Amino acid sequence: MTPRPWQRRLFWSLAALTLLALLAWALRPAPVAVSVARVGVGLFVDSVIEEGRTRLRDTWNVSVPVAGYLQRVGLEVGDEVEQGQALFHLEPSPAPALDPRSRQQAEDALHAAEARLQAARANLETARAERRFAEAEYERYRQLHQRDLVSTTELDQRRSQRDRLRSLESAATAGVEASRFEVESARAMLAVTSGQREALDHPALTIRAPIAGTVLTRYRCCEGSVAAGEPILELGSLQALEVQVDLLSMDAVRVRPGMRVQLTGWGGETVLAGQVRRIEPSGFTRVSALGVDEQRVPVIIDFDDGQDPATLGLGSGFRVDAEFLVWQADEVLQLPTSALFRADGQWAVFRVEEGRALRVPVTPGRRSGLVSELLDGLEVGDVVITHPGERVADGVRVRTEG
Repeated sequence: MTPRPWQRRLFWSLAALTLLALLAWALRPAPVAVSVARVGVGLFVDSVIEEGRTRLRDTWNVSVPVAGYLQRVGLEVGDEVEQGQALFHLEPSPAPALDPRSRQQAEDALHAAEARLQAARANLETARAERRFAEAEYERYRQLHQRDLVSTTELDQRRSQRDRLRSLESAATAGVEASRFEVESARAMLAVTSGQREALDHPALTIRAPIAGTVLTRYRCCEGSVAAGEPILELGSLQALEVQVDLLSMDAVRVRPGMRVQLTGWGGETVLAGQVRRIEPSGFTRVSALGVDEQRVPVIIDFDDGQDPATLGLGSGFRVDAEFLVWQADEVLQLPTSALFRADGQWAVFRVEEGRALRVPVTPGRRSGLVSELLDGLEVGDVVITHPGERVADGVRVRTEG
């Protein structure tokens, strides 16, 4: 039986349609491979993590009050000192060495002073002799006056002469003392020949510790001349350790005094607890490792009572990691931050439903590292695409990988 013409046309039409359907199915795009995560509920901690350094709240720089000669400092860094303990001793500065001309002048001055001393002593002997003679004369005239053999005027003249010679003897005695001091001064000048200290005991000024603490820095150890105000030691009490963290200004505005802080990364397994004591009112600019100017604000943290960081081995200038607990809650709807993206001026995510990606607008809340709080848009158990690429669009078929 010969097929009719319309039957042949129907057959070839169905064959063509089948071929086109097979070709369209073969050329259709493959599902996009994506990574996924589920929206869940759990503990959410909004924190700021930054590196910090320990420091001492108060330090004392012990310096020399006057210029002098410093004796060797026996204390070393790390030594414990008690309040009032002797830290170092300061002697008077030694006289400078004499050059030959100055030495000759000093010798001549000594000889002149010795000669003046001899002359003063001779004058003293003369004054003493005259005074003794005047006293003897006065005594004789006094006895004669008692027998009315001399007048009162003559007796007064002898008394006056005696008193005058006594005064001359006192002046001669003072002249001898002055000449002796001149000789000693000239000899002291000659005693210095090379600028070295004499082998005699010198009066030393003892500088004592203002507090009980630890030697943090020793600026000077060896003996030698020092200027007034030169620092020698730095003292501090390790019981007053605190932590300074330089936060970005955008993070510092979220921190408040009294906020809880967890301190880790200091070398031990224990998590140290602290709280914010002060946020500095002014910041500073610091260049980051990438060469970007950053505005930083110093934040000071106190260790909690009952914790002694010094017994754990912490000292001044040690590194720690500080986590500021800005906010936390137990039952919080959350999703990976990598699933969020901006679309048409609002936040959105791609939710996987029946093998396809559906764009859903959401309202995120707080962020904490890799996790964000979700206020609206999804429910617990929804599957969302993390790190959506350019190939992911609304309605595109996807193939999940995790």
